[in-house]
Amino acid sequence: MNLPNKLTLFRVVLVPFFVAFLLNQHVNEYFNIIALVIFIVASLTDLLDGKIARKYNLVTNFGKFMDPLADKLLVCSAIICLIELERIPSWIVVIIIAREFVISGFRLIASDNGVVIAASMWGKYKTTFQMIMVILMIVNLPQLQLVTDIVMWIATILTVVSLIDYLVKNKQVIGRDF
Repeated sequence: MNLPNKLTLFRVVLVPFFVAFLLNQHVNEYFNIIALVIFIVASLTDLLDGKIARKYNLVTNFGKFMDPLADKLLVCSAIICLIELERIPSWIVVIIIAREFVISGFRLIASDNGVVIAASMWGKYKTTFQMIMVILMIVNLPQLQLVTDIVMWIATILTVVSLIDYLVKNKQVIGRDF
């Protein structure tokens, strides 16, 4: 178990704590701040684990599988909670989660065909903007509402663009099964 994999697992472990603090912010005025800090720390581990793995040649099959799964778990948990807090429209959450299901299924088909699909730059931009969006929505300042809305739209557009990019670049993977 190398450091990048430990960081990935740490991100997964942080998710239930993040959800508990975010959804119970009415109990204590500091819970929202704690949830924000947990989300930021978890997001930074995503950045850090990949950099460390590549720099020190610590890339593992476990990391290739768990890192994107941990990202999906973190972001999807956050945006589902944000629906309950009435900070994000549910239809945007459906688009984001649907994209994750499609890509996960697509990667499974590719894996069955011996093809590894690397993360694209569009996917990295999408994840970055989704995480920024979540942070802004947790902060929930009226002064930042316009910025929050713009980032939400950019994240949604990048979600769709990254899906199309994956499908177009790897259409031969689907063609093998039809």
